[in-house]
Amino acid sequence: MAAPSSNTCGLTERSIRERVPPLLTDLYQVTMAYAYWRTGRHQEPAVFELFFRNNPFGGGFTLFAGMQDCLLFLRSFHFTDEDVEFLRSVLPPATDPAFFQFLRGLDCSGVTLRAIPEGTVVFARVPLMEVAGPLAVVQLLETSLLCLVNYASLVCSNAARFRLAAGPKRKLLELGLRRAQGPDGGLTASRYTHIGGFDFTSNVQAGFQYGVPVAGTMAHSYVTSFTSLEEVLPKTLVAVNGDSTPVDIILLTKGWLSRVCELLGSQPGKIHEGELAAFLSYAIAYPQNFLPVIDSFSVSCSGLLNFCAVALALCELDYKPLGVRLDSGDLCRQSLEVRRVFRLCSKHFSVSAFDSLTIVGTNNITEQSMAELNEKENEIDVVGVGTHLVTCTQQPSLGCVYKLVEVRASPRMKISEDPEKSTVPGRKAVYRLIDAEGHAFLDLVCLVAEAPPEAGVSLSCYPLSCDTSCVSVIPAQVICLRQDMFTKGRVTQPLCSATETRAKVQSSLQTLHPRHKRLQEPDSYTVALSEKLHTLVTEIREGSSNNSNFLLAN
Repeated sequence: MAAPSSNTCGLTERSIRERVPPLLTDLYQVTMAYAYWRTGRHQEPAVFELFFRNNPFGGGFTLFAGMQDCLLFLRSFHFTDEDVEFLRSVLPPATDPAFFQFLRGLDCSGVTLRAIPEGTVVFARVPLMEVAGPLAVVQLLETSLLCLVNYASLVCSNAARFRLAAGPKRKLLELGLRRAQGPDGGLTASRYTHIGGFDFTSNVQAGFQYGVPVAGTMAHSYVTSFTSLEEVLPKTLVAVNGDSTPVDIILLTKGWLSRVCELLGSQPGKIHEGELAAFLSYAIAYPQNFLPVIDSFSVSCSGLLNFCAVALALCELDYKPLGVRLDSGDLCRQSLEVRRVFRLCSKHFSVSAFDSLTIVGTNNITEQSMAELNEKENEIDVVGVGTHLVTCTQQPSLGCVYKLVEVRASPRMKISEDPEKSTVPGRKAVYRLIDAEGHAFLDLVCLVAEAPPEAGVSLSCYPLSCDTSCVSVIPAQVICLRQDMFTKGRVTQPLCSATETRAKVQSSLQTLHPRHKRLQEPDSYTVALSEKLHTLVTEIREGSSNNSNFLLAN
């Protein structure tokens, strides 16, 4: 695999404007903004919250991601003349022309955003983000903010699950670009799978744009493009140290191939010459990064033997081959055989470099097959995952929503026949309660005006999973999850690189008790309302019911 990229370039306002212009929204956002403007309500102070209703993949947690993209989107938000003219063409002809002048002057200088930091473990129905500002503006932001958060959080959470399934030692390589939902989906996946726990990506643009370490080897097409040793050019290689005289690498490799076949009792007649030619050609091009795919024909009868011969020739010239990739069949069984041969060659030929060769496995890896690797004996060092990682095949959507909770300092609540779709009114603060062992055990949602909970002091709350039952808890530590992120057109928190956010993810996951991190049938994490907030919810529900009865009676 290639050396990791050192580029730490991040998103720019121009790239965000190109990816998420204000027209990347639903038309009804614009029509509502016009209706607010037409009735003179567009400047009313309003507050929206962004949250999701269920953890994805049947899991016990989610990772909040996409925050940095949201902040840059807010900072660059404005309608150009071209944007406004397009809206003029799609809105009804009766639309007041003055509305388009209003749009041309819009920005987010009056918007405030408070949110949980990116990379934090979060849970269903906890408000992740609060967006406050003029009603028309914060309404127009809805679709874009949801677009930026939904997939980023979903694929980041999926990557974290793969990391948990793989364990902390095995390296993970993201290979999903060719299977992703378009170029932007591929870039987003590469960035947020790295944040979620993957070590490398094959996506070169992600390496350039986000500083994600890039790695790659060869495909089967390279191997099958060769048919004979006559195609190997050049045919020589200079040793790393000593004499600079070019060495006939083909002749040297043939000698090693005979010795390897003799050591293993293999029949040279079954070895594929085109495969050997491909390995030699690649090794001459990348003598310090030689890691071929060895299952184009037969691993045991051809690929493994050809690799060992070329790798031993490189070692004789003081180069260090990297390893092999397996892409089909029983990866666990094959990896054991490959490692056995490596150790045998190391001992018999006294080549210590063979003790540290890497075995990469890539073969339609799922979360389940990743977990099974830990249950079966194998020698796989790096696992490459593509389709099932970036397309999130277990659950293709997170389902974040953006709901109004306050207008003109008055709480607003959506009341639904489906209790799960009801919202929680009012501006809020969110606190994470930590037990004596350092594990998070409850997220408390309060009204913003309430005094925060205190460590060591008992408090009463109402778990959302059981609306009528009050429980008492005593936290050993209290963490305020909400931070001011964007105020008066300015980002108020440092923007983090993908690597820095990745470290935050692992730190946040460490606070979870193992029972909440189980991939199958995890324990439910408790999210609760404070007594005052629970009372407000009850009063609004009862008031709504009474008002409905009044309207029906009259």
